[in-house]
Amino acid sequence: MEGIDLASTMTRPDLIEFEGISMVHYFTDNWEKVQTFQARPDDILISTYPKAGTTWVSYILDLLYFGNKEPELQTSQPIYMRVPFLEMTIPQLPTGVELADRLSTSPRLIKTHLPVQLIPKSFWEQNCRVVYVARNAKDNAVSYFHFERMNFIQPDPVDWNNFLQMFMDGKKVFGPWYDHVCGYWEKKQTIHYMFFEDMVEDTGREVARLCSFLGLSIPTEVREKITKDVHFDNMKQNTMTNYSTIPIMDFKISPFMRKGKVGDWKNHFTATQNDQFDEHYKQKMKNITLQLRTEI
Repeated sequence: MEGIDLASTMTRPDLIEFEGISMVHYFTDNWEKVQTFQARPDDILISTYPKAGTTWVSYILDLLYFGNKEPELQTSQPIYMRVPFLEMTIPQLPTGVELADRLSTSPRLIKTHLPVQLIPKSFWEQNCRVVYVARNAKDNAVSYFHFERMNFIQPDPVDWNNFLQMFMDGKKVFGPWYDHVCGYWEKKQTIHYMFFEDMVEDTGREVARLCSFLGLSIPTEVREKITKDVHFDNMKQNTMTNYSTIPIMDFKISPFMRKGKVGDWKNHFTATQNDQFDEHYKQKMKNITLQLRTEI
C-alpha cells in the first residue's frame, strides 16, 4: 500500500442514505459480498462506532492471539492487513472481504463499523464472538471530527460547529452514534461490551476481562507486556499500528492517532454547544440503561 498517494487524487465522497443510515460509497460498493460474507465459528468480530478505540482493541486481540505465535507479523504487516475492515472498498486496494477471506490465521480477527442491524448474518449464525467498544459521545465526536478532516474517504466536516450539528442529527457515516451504541447494548448478554474510558483508566484490567470473555489463559507477565505495548504513545509511534502507511489520509492535517484521552471534548465544546448537546443527549438516551463517562 505504500507508495500510492491516493489522497492527492481523491475527491471526497458525498453522504448517501443507505439501508436507513448515512454512508459513503466506499463502504457500500461491495455490499452484496459484505452481506454474504461467510463467517467461521472461531472468527472474532471487533465492532465500534468510528474513532471509539477500534485499532486499540484490534491490536490487543492481535497480540493476545498471535504476539507469541507469529511475532514477525507484528513488524511486517500493518494492523489493517492483520485485522481487515470488512466493508472497506478503496480503488487500487484489496477489499475488506478479500483481505478477510485471505487470512490464514485462526481465529480471524475482523473489524467493522456497521451498526448491529447491518452485521452480516453469518456472524450470528456461527455464534462468533463479538467485541464492541463504546466511547462517550462528546469525545467520540471530537475524535471523529479530526478524523474526517484528514481522511479523504470521508465527507469534508467543514468546521467543528457544522460537524457537531450533523453528529447530533445522526448524519455521519455509519449513522447516529446513539443508535450504534444502544443497538449493541441490547446484545450485551451475548457479546463483550467494553468502554473506551475503562480502557484508559486501567488497560490491564480490561485486557484481563477480554481474556476471560475469550476463554484465554494468558500468563500475567505476558498480559503486562501486552498492556505496555498497546499504550497509546507506543502505538502512535509504531508504523504498523498508526496507519501512517495507508494512502487515503493526510497526516499533515491531523494524525490518525491523535490524543487517545478522556475529556478532550472540553477543549472543543463551547458552553452553548455543551448545553445544547447535553439536552439533546438526555432526550436521545432517556430510556436507555447505558451509562458512559465523559471524564475519569
